[in-house]
Amino acid sequence: MASSPAVRRARKSLIFLLIVIVGLTGLIAYGVERSGATWAPKLALDLQGGTQILLAAEQTDGKAIAGDQLQQAVSIIRQRVDAAGVSEAEITTQGNQHISVAIPGKADEATLQRIEASAKLDFRPVLTIGMGVNMQQPLADDATAEEKKERAAQEKALEEAAAGPVDPDPLPKSAGDLAWATPALLAQFEAFTCASEEALDSRDAKADRPLITCDDSGTAKYLLGPVELGGDVITDATAQMGTTQSGATTGEWVVQITMNKKGTADFGKISTRLFGAAEPQNQFAFVLDGNVLSAPAMQGQILDGRPSISGGFTQESAQALADQLKFGALPMDFTVQSQEDISATLGTSQLSAGLLAGLIGLLAVVVYSVFQYRALGSLTIASLVVAGVLTYLLLTFFSWRQGYRLSLAGVAGIIVAVGFTADSFIVYFERIRDALRDGFSIESAVENGWKKAFRTVLASDGVNFLAAAILFILAVGSVKGFAFTLGLTTLVDILVVALFTHPMMTLLARTKFYRTGHKFSGLDPQALGAVYRGRAAFREPAKADRKKNVKSAREAERRQTIAERKAAAGKES
Repeated sequence: MASSPAVRRARKSLIFLLIVIVGLTGLIAYGVERSGATWAPKLALDLQGGTQILLAAEQTDGKAIAGDQLQQAVSIIRQRVDAAGVSEAEITTQGNQHISVAIPGKADEATLQRIEASAKLDFRPVLTIGMGVNMQQPLADDATAEEKKERAAQEKALEEAAAGPVDPDPLPKSAGDLAWATPALLAQFEAFTCASEEALDSRDAKADRPLITCDDSGTAKYLLGPVELGGDVITDATAQMGTTQSGATTGEWVVQITMNKKGTADFGKISTRLFGAAEPQNQFAFVLDGNVLSAPAMQGQILDGRPSISGGFTQESAQALADQLKFGALPMDFTVQSQEDISATLGTSQLSAGLLAGLIGLLAVVVYSVFQYRALGSLTIASLVVAGVLTYLLLTFFSWRQGYRLSLAGVAGIIVAVGFTADSFIVYFERIRDALRDGFSIESAVENGWKKAFRTVLASDGVNFLAAAILFILAVGSVKGFAFTLGLTTLVDILVVALFTHPMMTLLARTKFYRTGHKFSGLDPQALGAVYRGRAAFREPAKADRKKNVKSAREAERRQTIAERKAAAGKES
């Protein structure tokens, strides 16, 4: 017998879900084999323990730094830790001079060196600009011989160029001289991406040599000339509204910089050289900690030592850049005061308590499902298992690719999501029962109930996901981990309901056990109080021996239309 369209759709959904699970498992297996991935999500500091480093921040001339400068130092350290791919790190101030950095797991030597490095602001001329991501697409399997030959020629030319000397001979006298961009350096620039390991080491570049680096967003890469001016020439930087020559406000936020006497003289010469030059050689990059803060184009000669940076700033972004320039102008050293391993004893006990609470909650959901829905409750249990497997695989995948670490707050997000997922099943099953009370056959009741329930599930999960997304954007620290797992499990809930629960229900409805409305199926029309048989034919309400069936019969009678009530009344008379 040919399958109905609903059955074919159900089978396709189940096959698609199986492909997703197998695909995720395959990707993780590939990562375990080739790329250092693990079969379990990485744990955060509160669950795994880690390394705590106490740093003392001071200016390179030995002077102490102020409180607001210490906050800027924390921001610099946070950027370095994030750039190293370490998530769920805790970076806080201690007293007026110290910064505490707690990193999950054992910190490697390269990460420690990056954290301890000095912070310094430099000015470098822009030689060329490119995209920070690899834009070259791999050749398709059906690529022609001509295309393969052309690609091979390009790669060979790049290798030959890279083999040459990086420095020009003789060395240019001007930092903005394009002679710095030798074929070998351009080949390095071409191969450079903002996600590469080289991008992490940009802060160690020599001041008298060009620098290949990226902006903070990692979308643009720059080939910059040698350092032309140090950040110590900045005496102040403020965010303010721009003004015209007549003093009228432009309505645009700008960053106003004030330089000392030496900076005024040197920047006057630089602005004279850059003004009117071709793009992008008319740009000047502010480089902090190896990353480009801003690379504005020179709009005129600036001889008073008061350049301003404009470019679509909001008040917040202008203030952030002003702070970075002002405090970045003060070179800071970070000295390690102490380094110790911290245990996860407290987190482990809390995790055990949390898992026990989650297990009790899950058991309560299972008991309620079996009591309320009889055999149909087994579908709830199976759906929860599938949701758990998908969530586990996704967390493991994100740990591998995005450096995600599961914290205690993240575990709380998963436990909370169990209730949301159970809600979806309850809504769906109740819609099916409503359809059965209205006289639909089991197959029609499943489809009818699904159309009504899925809209409700989408609306409910949409609100949950929106709340999780806002929390993730605005929160910091462990709360962000809670928001991540809450949002992820909400998406998993929609996937499981659409790709597993409904398709399985569609297939189960064709079995004799559910089709005949077995009293243990949870979908017995008589027990549910169904009275409508279709086309003005009504079944007598079930004889209610128990209180529960009395309520069901009353509910079914309440759902009758006026025409149905008249038809039933005529039959009785």
